[in-house]
Amino acid sequence: MTNRHLPPIHRLLKPLLATILIFSLLLSVSPSALAARTGGRMGGGNFRPRTYQVAPRSSHNGGYYPTPRGGGIGFPFLIPFLFSGGGLTGLLSLFVLLAVANSLLQTWRNRPTDQESSPNPEVVVSRLQVGLLAQARELQADLENLGQQVDTSTPTGLAKLLQESSLALLRHPECWVYAGSTSQKLRLDSAEAQFNRYSLAERSKYSQEAFIAAGRSPGLMPIPRNDQGGYIVVSILVASRGRSSLPEVRDSAGLQAALTQLGGGAATDLLAVEVIWTPQAPGDVLSADDLLVGYPDLKLI
Repeated sequence: MTNRHLPPIHRLLKPLLATILIFSLLLSVSPSALAARTGGRMGGGNFRPRTYQVAPRSSHNGGYYPTPRGGGIGFPFLIPFLFSGGGLTGLLSLFVLLAVANSLLQTWRNRPTDQESSPNPEVVVSRLQVGLLAQARELQADLENLGQQVDTSTPTGLAKLLQESSLALLRHPECWVYAGSTSQKLRLDSAEAQFNRYSLAERSKYSQEAFIAAGRSPGLMPIPRNDQGGYIVVSILVASRGRSSLPEVRDSAGLQAALTQLGGGAATDLLAVEVIWTPQAPGDVLSADDLLVGYPDLKLI
């Protein structure tokens, strides 16, 4: 057989190199990256807070003045009639004048502020994330128990959820490794969309939601792992009115300040709260590669 009957060497090398490349890619993927991740989620809220009605305004001499409740003759027009007499009539007129003045003062004090009367008020949407060593495994059980106990359909329940979640993280300072925070001031019509984007981004990082609100999802099995190391990541999402933006977290002191600020707000300011953590299944942890790929914005503290 002559050489001319043999296929060119480059024709054999191409499929061989392609096969080697495929096997290299498969072997380079760590088992943790192929494993199904589990997560937990709890929270609630309502981006349609109570509104305040502003009294209609009427035109007078080219300007606008609040229309008095109840209608009738305006207060300034009563002054000549109140003091037209003397003696007892004048004294009674003075009492009437004081009563009217007090009523006007109370009305002015109880007037809605610009923020309350606005149909599209300013809202602060914040996200705080903490990466902990897997030694803080009891944190997963603490969060699950909290989700089963708290009624997140009320502002008081949301405030308790936020306080207790912040407190659970504050109890594990020795396990803090990574953290990151972000806050945006948006109008109400944009705040809900941003809050939902944060939520979907965090939930997309695991494939099984092993815990939702007040109970486990049916049909999900724990993922046994033997990793001694690894990490747990907890994300807290908050939308609120009347609150300050979270401070930038650069170290443990900054994380402690951010958690304290989150847990110390008033229930009436809250519009929505969501706590998301991964992994949730017993024995499951995030590897260093998982953390790097899934949470590139977290900083070492």
